[in-house]
Amino acid sequence: MLELAILGFLADQPLHGYDLKRRIAHLTGHVRPIADGTLYPAIKRLERAGLLTRRVEPGAGAAPRQMLALTGPGRAELDRRLREPDEMEISDENRWFVLLAFLRHLDDPAARDQVLRRRLAFLRTPSSFFYEGDRPVRAEEVADPYRQGMLTIARATSQAELRWLGEMLGEPE
Repeated sequence: MLELAILGFLADQPLHGYDLKRRIAHLTGHVRPIADGTLYPAIKRLERAGLLTRRVEPGAGAAPRQMLALTGPGRAELDRRLREPDEMEISDENRWFVLLAFLRHLDDPAARDQVLRRRLAFLRTPSSFFYEGDRPVRAEEVADPYRQGMLTIARATSQAELRWLGEMLGEPE
């Protein structure tokens, strides 16, 4: 998820490390803030792999800034990750949102639609936070008002996303 966010933001434009960290925090920070000890090793891995470059630019009155930019192989890797997301990137809402934030960088409309269809299929599969055996429990079956709230909110979110996916794919509800 972190590497995808780095590649995606650098596909938008070259950035210095602090600005990249801030953008990633805005995208995922409500879930888990990004620590320097996580971000900068990921940047170094991507740089060693030839997926991004770093150049030093003069700072605005202070220390020089390290500007990061995506390379051709980095763009190809972003394309591959967007085209072939793993199951967790389809099923985990936070990972899905990171993928969705950069899906426009996938130039092939059919490939973009295929990713959306995978998410649509996932959302159409009955699931719950709670189960009785293998059967998903619905909000109406729960006495606990807090669990009922979780299930009600999750259903409303899923229904909104199903409508949006249907619109994007030109499918009737």
